Amino acid sequence: MTILVTGATGTVGSHLIRHLLREGHRVRALTRDPATADLPEGVEVVAGDLTEVLTLTPVFDGVTAAHLINFSKDYKPLRNGQQIVDLALRAGVRKVTILGGWEEGTLEPAARSSTLEWTHLKPIEFMGNTLADWGERLRAEGVIREPYGDRKGASVHESDIGAVAATALTEDGHAGKAYTITGPEVLTPRDKIRILGEATGRDLRFEEFTPDQTRKQWVEEGRPPEMLLFKVFGDNPEIGYRERVEFLLRVYGSDNNLGSTVTDVVEKVTGRPARTFAQWAAEHADDFRA
Repeated sequence: MTILVTGATGTVGSHLIRHLLREGHRVRALTRDPATADLPEGVEVVAGDLTEVLTLTPVFDGVTAAHLINFSKDYKPLRNGQQIVDLALRAGVRKVTILGGWEEGTLEPAARSSTLEWTHLKPIEFMGNTLADWGERLRAEGVIREPYGDRKGASVHESDIGAVAATALTEDGHAGKAYTITGPEVLTPRDKIRILGEATGRDLRFEEFTPDQTRKQWVEEGRPPEMLLFKVFGDNPEIGYRERVEFLLRVYGSDNNLGSTVTDVVEKVTGRPARTFAQWAAEHADDFRA
């Protein structure tokens, strides 16, 4: 069978493709620009955009299972979920996994009300966010200055999300399930800095800022964590930096029981323990070196 992977060049999609190829499955990868897509040999690469249904008509031909993402390139929820589901059903797609973003869009309810065997993947926090949010600052200065250094999270390795998706797409027993996916441990920013220091051999530091110091650095001095703010709010020009920063301060300062509760989804679904942050840090150590 052919399995379609959307978001194929993203962190989860790229891992999912490798899992599927190792298991001997035929993979079709959807990307907006096939010419620039760096994908493994043996993958059928096709052009298309989830936000433009007319580009997807040939993409689902011959596909029996599909990995879908519920957001567009600006991280906003898709508005055309029902059209995508209708197209998939007409093409004969039977199973789908749906990778959720910050909020539910139109894709999830459309799938739930259809005859598709759907599985909703809800990772709490990607380990890769550490590189997007901290990489440049750690390479340049070796120090992260943020508020609430003891806030807790159970981030998950992107490869484990891909492994859960691969299992749900190729094995029975996962239809109608919504999986909250975490890593195997709860860590704070201080913990992550210590682990990254051990992985890189560098003297990395975490300096805790007060909320007012954070406002000064991120707003007045114009040095916000760009990728984090973009992922939360997209490119909406109506939401200024100050509003975004205030939102993040509220999130950082609140007790997030969901985000700091470890689940056993990875092990239950894939049959092996979830990867640790130390493993992820060792894999990406060079990305944090000056």
